[in-house]
Amino acid sequence: MTALSVCSLASQACRRWAPACAIAALAGSATADSIVDIAWDANARFERSVQVAPGKLTEICGKLPAGQAVRWEFAATAAVDFNVHYHVAKDVVYPTRLFAINEAKDTLDTRIEQDYCWMWSNKGAAPATVRLKLQR
Repeated sequence: MTALSVCSLASQACRRWAPACAIAALAGSATADSIVDIAWDANARFERSVQVAPGKLTEICGKLPAGQAVRWEFAATAAVDFNVHYHVAKDVVYPTRLFAINEAKDTLDTRIEQDYCWMWSNKGAAPATVRLKLQR
């Protein structure tokens, strides 16, 4: 099943992030596993654990205004490829892009109002559990 067909069968979140699914389909080996919408709590935080199956990817996405600082950190139980990205027309912009890592942290400083995604892809043979923390 391709990432585009996963999007056509999935929830409202996946339909909202259809461009991300299309990018996943073009990427080749990794296909969309899940796309999660960011739901900030009363303290402007978001935390989530997700499982990334072998050969799949998972994204956590949300709309952010220009000039927003978001501190982020994650830890994974296996090495994953990771990026923070957003789409401008047909182009994908990567404020952060890292390969074969188990953990990272940084601050995203948004330059434009856009839907931003934190994405992990698992090229390993076993599932990877990823724990993400975001703070506005």
